[in-house]
This record gives sequence, C-alpha cells and structure tokens, in this order.
Amino acid sequence: MKLSVSEMAKLTGVSVRTLHYYDQIGLLRPETAADSGYRWYGEADVERMQQILFFRELDFPLKDIRAILSDLHYDKREALLRQRHLLQLKRERLDRLLDLLEANLKGEQTMEFKGFDVAELEDARRQYADEAKARWGHTEAWRESQDKAASADLDGQTAGMNDIFRRAAALRTGDPAAPAAQALVKEWQDFISAHYYRCTKEILAGLGEMYTADERFRKNLDRFGDGTAAFLSGAIAAYCKV
Repeated sequence: MKLSVSEMAKLTGVSVRTLHYYDQIGLLRPETAADSGYRWYGEADVERMQQILFFRELDFPLKDIRAILSDLHYDKREALLRQRHLLQLKRERLDRLLDLLEANLKGEQTMEFKGFDVAELEDARRQYADEAKARWGHTEAWRESQDKAASADLDGQTAGMNDIFRRAAALRTGDPAAPAAQALVKEWQDFISAHYYRCTKEILAGLGEMYTADERFRKNLDRFGDGTAAFLSGAIAAYCKV
C-alpha cells in the first residue's frame, strides 16, 4: 500500500494541512522514495493514523499521543483495550446527558448534574497518558527519548527492534550467559541508546526485570517465541552483573 498525502487525507478525513503538521512534529511521517523523492504513506502509517484518531477522539493532546506511540514497548492490543475502556466511559457520560435532556424535554424538573461530570474520564485518560513517563522514572531519559522521537525513522526502529527480538528468540533454548546472548544484549543496549535514550546498565537491568514481572512486556516478547522474555531477562541480568 502506498498513499500520497492527498490520498491519505481523503481516506482518513484528516486535512492535508493537519497531515503536514503531524509530519512536522514527528507524530506521523511518510516515507520518502529514494528514486523519485515523493513521499508515501504505507500500511503501517495507516494503522498508526487510526491509533492517532482513536486518541484524538478521546481528547489526548498530540504530545501525549506521540509519547504513547513512541514508547519503546508500545503494545497495540493493550492500547486498543485502554481505548475501549475510555470510549465506554465517554459513552456512559453521553448516555447520562441524553437521559437528562430527555427528562428536560418532558418538562421534568431535576437538579441532576452527574452527566456533566468528566472527572472519571479525565482521571482514566491522565493515568494512561502518564504511564509511559512514570514507567521509567528517569526524567532525563524521558526527555531524551522525546527529543529523539521527534526525528525518528519509526518504521526502521520497529524493524530493528523486532530483528533483535527474533534473534533473542532463536537463542532462547541456550545459556543466557553465553557469548552470543551477551553480545545480543550489548546490541540491544546500544540500540536503545541510539534511538531512545542513553541506556545505562542500571536502566537496562530495570528493563530486564520488567520483561518477566510485567505481563504486558512478557506477552509482547513471547510473540517471537515462548520463553523469549525470560531468556532476554536472564541474559540482561547476566550482562549487568559483569
């Protein structure tokens, strides 16, 4: 699939001007064809746009959307589940408002204001938007990752990351302290530093622990083969002890 800017605008209902702005801030960047210089949106870009529109429907600021989508361990299924929950909260609020309107149209006098209350929805949205930032607990690393995200080759990053995870899966039946596994961990550390933030051994060790402690990370890694998360976690633990 290859779509021009105008075709992407027609498909999604987003103006060309808005697409140019998303490109400018690093939220959604089309690929540039080396031979012609034309810029095209691919299938992954269309999927990313759908995610952006879900978040926009839920009134997330663009900077928060970029932060969530640029998360090193962004999980689309997890995002969809969260979005469904938030949309359900929004629907429940709209249903309460419609009930209140119907009551007023029938001439019923009521002092009900619960339908106008957005606190529950706002709290859920804020919790989701803050989660990626709170997850690392390293404010300098967070700022650095945000700066790099603004100029990122997102498709290239995803391909590089998945390649490392696939190779980890291929090694998962072996010794996590073996030279090949340790070399792969070093490659992963360097990849994070190059594309996200300076990944010290302390940060890397924390990531390794989360690969098995956090069910979402474990499932995401085990997509490449059962036991990949545990193997990579063990390899990181061995690497950080050196």
